Amino acid sequence: MEKVAIVSCYFQKNYGSMLQSFATQKIVNMLGYEHETICIDGIYKELQKAKIKHYLLQLNNFDVVKGKLGFIKKSIVKKINKELTRQMAIRDEKFLEFKNTRFKLSRTCKSRQELTDYCKDFSSVLVGSDQLWLPSNIDSDYYTLSFVPDKVNKVSYATSFGVSNIPERQWEKANEFLNRINHVSVREEAGQQIVKEIANREVKVVCDPTFLLTADQWAEEFPSKRIIKEKYIFCYFLGNNPEQRDFVRKAKEITGFKIVALLHLDEYVKSDCNFPDYAPFDIGPAEFFNLIRQAEYVFTDSFHGTVFSVLNQKKFFTYRRFKEGSSLSTNSRMHSLFNVLDLHERFITVEQDVNECLMKEIDYKTVLEKLDSFRKESINYLIRALETEKNRE
Repeated sequence: MEKVAIVSCYFQKNYGSMLQSFATQKIVNMLGYEHETICIDGIYKELQKAKIKHYLLQLNNFDVVKGKLGFIKKSIVKKINKELTRQMAIRDEKFLEFKNTRFKLSRTCKSRQELTDYCKDFSSVLVGSDQLWLPSNIDSDYYTLSFVPDKVNKVSYATSFGVSNIPERQWEKANEFLNRINHVSVREEAGQQIVKEIANREVKVVCDPTFLLTADQWAEEFPSKRIIKEKYIFCYFLGNNPEQRDFVRKAKEITGFKIVALLHLDEYVKSDCNFPDYAPFDIGPAEFFNLIRQAEYVFTDSFHGTVFSVLNQKKFFTYRRFKEGSSLSTNSRMHSLFNVLDLHERFITVEQDVNECLMKEIDYKTVLEKLDSFRKESINYLIRALETEKNRE
């Protein structure tokens, strides 16, 4: 039987990263392939050094510096706030439990050469999906599959650049790795344009791995468990935008529902401490899925918060985490998703009327028909890409 190695961000303490990595592994298994997710432990420090070097080159970029200050602030607060440290340790343990029980990992390779030798035994190496071709990841040169032997089939499934443009200094490297991968697909239209411009390749836009599983299939993985007994509005915010929280408070006044939020995820947001009625920390990826499934409304600035809201047919509202035009903006993935599902009206701003927003219904029959078509096209792409001898580009 052919064997597939998966290169993903399975280790990241981020709900979207872990769930899309899990979904990638799941769909490869469902297609009948033996598989392993490549364990990154042996070269992790090397990759982090390359990322640090990348960000040092960006010290004159205000958006990048501002984004990293949020991460630094969170680290400082954790050191001085023992209660927050304890709470975050509980959440970290839930992520660790999910990683250790849900992924079939390869043995640890202690160098790139050892990793190259290890990959010789696979028929395909598959990279995907979530923002793995960010400029910082291009510099770290792992998700580019540069270590995979020439003779091994290389597949990109729904891999995202995260941003709408990459620095010109990276174009030569990007052109090289993009033309070395046998089968390239991306998650966003912006990524499709980047590949065309840099590598002169026409590539397919496919759905995020989390969409490859239906709501029923996800429910089989994570049986329903009521976490919050009362009716509630679920908030999953990664950015620091207080006016969005004010909007949700108005929604609470109108509906009478409690606010449930996951706090201090990408950064420490002091004003969030008094925002929700419930702020559970014992929430891993499975519990995250159930918090969305059981919510009356979902407010988010997250791509995967949006994805799982759609899958669970929730009344949801998505905000822009970044200003349009920011070098850190990942809004392109939202635009692409809403283009496919025709859900642009769910992309809201704080200037809109709260009552009107809450009253807007979603035609989920039509949405799910579009999603089902998109899912089938994407699975067919993956089937063809993994058929190493029958279909080479």
